[in-house]
Amino acid sequence: MVTLAEVAQHAGVSASTVSYVLSGKRSISGATRQRVEQSIRELGYHPNAGARALASSRSNIIALMVPLRTDMYVPVMMEIAIAVATTARLHGYDVLLLTGEEGPDAVRRVTGSGLADAMILMDVELADERLPLLRGTDQPSVLIGLPADTTGLTCVDLDFGATGALCVEHLAKLGHQDIAVIGEAPGVYERHTGFAERTLDGLRSRARELGLRVLHRPCEGGYDAMTMTLARIFDERPGTTGFVVQNESAVEPLLALLRQQGRAVPEDVSVVAVCPDQVATQASVRLTSVAIPAQEMGRYAVEHLVAKLDGRGSDEVVLIAPELTVRASTGPAPAVS
Repeated sequence: MVTLAEVAQHAGVSASTVSYVLSGKRSISGATRQRVEQSIRELGYHPNAGARALASSRSNIIALMVPLRTDMYVPVMMEIAIAVATTARLHGYDVLLLTGEEGPDAVRRVTGSGLADAMILMDVELADERLPLLRGTDQPSVLIGLPADTTGLTCVDLDFGATGALCVEHLAKLGHQDIAVIGEAPGVYERHTGFAERTLDGLRSRARELGLRVLHRPCEGGYDAMTMTLARIFDERPGTTGFVVQNESAVEPLLALLRQQGRAVPEDVSVVAVCPDQVATQASVRLTSVAIPAQEMGRYAVEHLVAKLDGRGSDEVVLIAPELTVRASTGPAPAVS
């Protein structure tokens, strides 16, 4: 293993100069810095993480808080987490993954222990209990999600309000008047999770403007839960011809039940989903959908966090515009007989 002394000898400088280049604690001339950095690259030197942390007062670790709840679609959460880890590594940071449902205690643990230089929080609720602690600390943070009050926060998310509006606009253009929204599990709405609430608000608001009727029913996902949910929808609104699904676990059961009932997609019923492209394209009927931009969300969060760590960032809200891809699951509303 290459040592700091060997780097110093190779660069023709003192060991303390190499240490100052690594820590940034003292001003070093550009020429000397370049010579040291070239020697580091040529020799393949990797500073000891513990010693580097002591020297710079930084751990070069980002804490990622992603509670893995049973009522959330974990593959999307993990895709975002992988994007965070990959982007962080490009900037010289490692990621500490915190998956427990600790709430404010997890924030206190990170800020009080020096475990990490900064935090990224996921699964953000409208009135998230972690936010007062974030606002009260100097430690940089970014939310992947949008609370009700974004004052003093940096947030990155898909514009879920616009997503809901886009879904209902598409169905309206096709002539559908009665829309049913099959939502996430009830617990997601009971916690007032931001993405689900904002999708529903955006959809309902646009539907009112367009004069459409909307019925929203949360669903646990799975065949049995979807059977009861669909029966309730057609009992209450027999004329329903358009569905918006924001629940990956409900997609395939819904399509199977519609087939069993003799309701053809898209001739009799149209379905739009808010889901990853992989779910939409691998469904038994290729779904018209708004994709979840997991890669972009993770990448943008890290880039804004690194800018804050470097003293370049400021608090802002970054909303990614939704894009709807039309596939085989939507078509003109059937003629009223």
